[in-house]
Amino acid sequence: MGHLRRSPALVVAAVLAGSVPLVARAQAPAPVADVTPGSAKPEAIWALNGQATVVDQSDFGVPGGFRGANSLSPAKQSRETVDLTLYGGLNPWKGAEIWISPEIDQGFGLSDTLGTAGFLSGEAYKVGQATPYIRLQRLFFRQTLDLGGAGEEGEADLFTFAGAHTHDRLVFTAGKMGVGDVFDTNAYAHDPRGDFLNWSIIDTGTFDYAADAWGYSYGATLEWYVGDWTLRGGGFSMSKVPNGENLESNFSQYELVGELERRYRLFGREGKLHLTAFENRARYGDFAAALREGEATDSTPDLALVRRYRGHAGASLDWEQPVTDDAGVFVRAGYADGHQQAYEFTDIDRTAAFGLSLQGKRWGRPDDTVGVAGVVNDISQDFRAYLAAGGLGILIGDGQLPHYQTERILETYYSLKATSFAHVSLDYQYVQNPAYDRARGPVSVVGVRLHVQGMTP
Repeated sequence: MGHLRRSPALVVAAVLAGSVPLVARAQAPAPVADVTPGSAKPEAIWALNGQATVVDQSDFGVPGGFRGANSLSPAKQSRETVDLTLYGGLNPWKGAEIWISPEIDQGFGLSDTLGTAGFLSGEAYKVGQATPYIRLQRLFFRQTLDLGGAGEEGEADLFTFAGAHTHDRLVFTAGKMGVGDVFDTNAYAHDPRGDFLNWSIIDTGTFDYAADAWGYSYGATLEWYVGDWTLRGGGFSMSKVPNGENLESNFSQYELVGELERRYRLFGREGKLHLTAFENRARYGDFAAALREGEATDSTPDLALVRRYRGHAGASLDWEQPVTDDAGVFVRAGYADGHQQAYEFTDIDRTAAFGLSLQGKRWGRPDDTVGVAGVVNDISQDFRAYLAAGGLGILIGDGQLPHYQTERILETYYSLKATSFAHVSLDYQYVQNPAYDRARGPVSVVGVRLHVQGMTP
């Protein structure tokens, strides 16, 4: 995304904000309610929804006596990102949905989206531009097939139609989408447009999910809902090169991902537990091989020189639990093979996050939300040695690693409902040992977010 002072996208955002009411956040799971068969409202045939988000972040400089190619800038800085997204939907027959989603982006993340493994804004992609540009981020088909059980009424979301279905069902989706649209979801931490911003809090940091530099891929998924369980599986195309802008068109480099979801009731409230695993097949660089190559040639190790077609796997646990009518907690933990580089997401081999979310009913602001979360990120011994020798990862690399420590991040935000269609958020992040380097940091980052969102009635 790109440097900004005033943006034409802000004008479009204001027009959007004034034209449609606020609806549920884009990636939060759509709630369902029991309905009597035949009593549901008729399904809409088409939908036109939209959102616009502006995030402005500033830091106060980063202590440290040296700097590498992928370090946080030592100077104070401010950066702004803007995105404007349109969601067009068609419901051609019962249970079928076709969605198209073009998006206008502009802006840059702090330090060009480099310098921390748990990067500071989920709204800052790996590609930044100073002028607005448009991309087609989603274009997919979804079919829901009823298998029986009680009737339920699903609510509409930005790229989901409202409609009745049975509790037991199959859901097939194919096309261009985000892996995170289906896998590793969490009601409290999964949407940088509405809740937390840090990459390793809104997603499990070790989940090296297939994606281009904007976070989207071509693929297909199948979900089987039965009783209190859901089994999901999917296949997606990887990028042509690590951290790349272009996806493989022939699926020669691909990801297979599976997830088991268990729903249960604790003290009368439904919690969810997700176990997610992935296996990627792509031309990965191996840390030990890069170090051997560097020693043999008396040069800085470079993963690009030792890339070979191989597998890379990982697994994660994602738990969410309401504790009162207006509060909930979540936990994320993940582990990935630390012998190879991260290919698509970020430089994390081990991670653990915990957080809580509280709505403002207690102080007379039921539509406001406050969140607090902490995450600890870690990397393998092989990765540490590679960074110490001057190697670069996807997002990190200070040229040396004199004092390794786990990366520790604390984030808190307050989201205020400003109008019926807009939320304004204040966000603060404290990063200790950015890029696993105790010689740098800590760094404090403050942010302001404006989010407007709406849909056709």
